[in-house]
Amino acid sequence: MMKQAVFEQLKQAMKEKDAVAKGVLTLLKSALDQAEKEKGSELSHEEEIAVVNREVKQTHQALEGAKQAGREDLIEKENRKLEILQSFLPKQLSEEEIANVLTEAGISKGMNMGEAMKIAKPLLAGKADGATIAKVVKSLI
Repeated sequence: MMKQAVFEQLKQAMKEKDAVAKGVLTLLKSALDQAEKEKGSELSHEEEIAVVNREVKQTHQALEGAKQAGREDLIEKENRKLEILQSFLPKQLSEEEIANVLTEAGISKGMNMGEAMKIAKPLLAGKADGATIAKVVKSLI
């Protein structure tokens, strides 16, 4: 399970006195524990991926804020956080690969955006972020 891998990396970060990794992994472990507590049972792999994706999204938002403020120190820190979090996600598909998956699933010109996203989201959960999926869907419909 992902929770165990996060815990192992957290122990390693503590041994190496890596403050950034320790902070990110502690946050991720807490988020996984909280989601498990709310569910009342162990999380499925898809649910774990959703938790990591939520953390990635929040880190992207913090990175955008750091870029707008011109804070190079924070930009570097947020990029490092993203690397650590994304290491727990499956390989992300390219826009071309996403387009291939979606056309095979029947998404085509003239389709309603909402209908297309209802098909796309479950197909690509954990394999691509929502913004990229929406961008590719828009180009296909």
